[in-house]
Amino acid sequence: MENKYIQIFATTENKKEAEKIADVLVKEGLATCVQIMGPIESTYIWKGKTKKSKEWLCLIKTKTSRYGKVEEAIKSIHSYKVPEIIATPIIAGSVEYLKWLGA
Repeated sequence: MENKYIQIFATTENKKEAEKIADVLVKEGLATCVQIMGPIESTYIWKGKTKKSKEWLCLIKTKTSRYGKVEEAIKSIHSYKVPEIIATPIIAGSVEYLKWLGA
């Protein structure tokens, strides 16, 4: 079964940046839906040191074929030097939802 749809995870420094990413992706037809969650707390290694930050998480639903353009759009907006942009396949979903997602 071919994975036609993906969910992309992207974190941002603040809600305003997450909202801008969501607006651009949906308005440009690169994503069907973007949900914003947060704040969340992230613990990570940056330049050899353990850091903690409050972040906002974008859950982006789109077609697999749009990934490259989505990544490019996020990077053009994002304030991080190395933003989190991770895609996972959607392997199942309701027929109605997947039909809507593919529109």
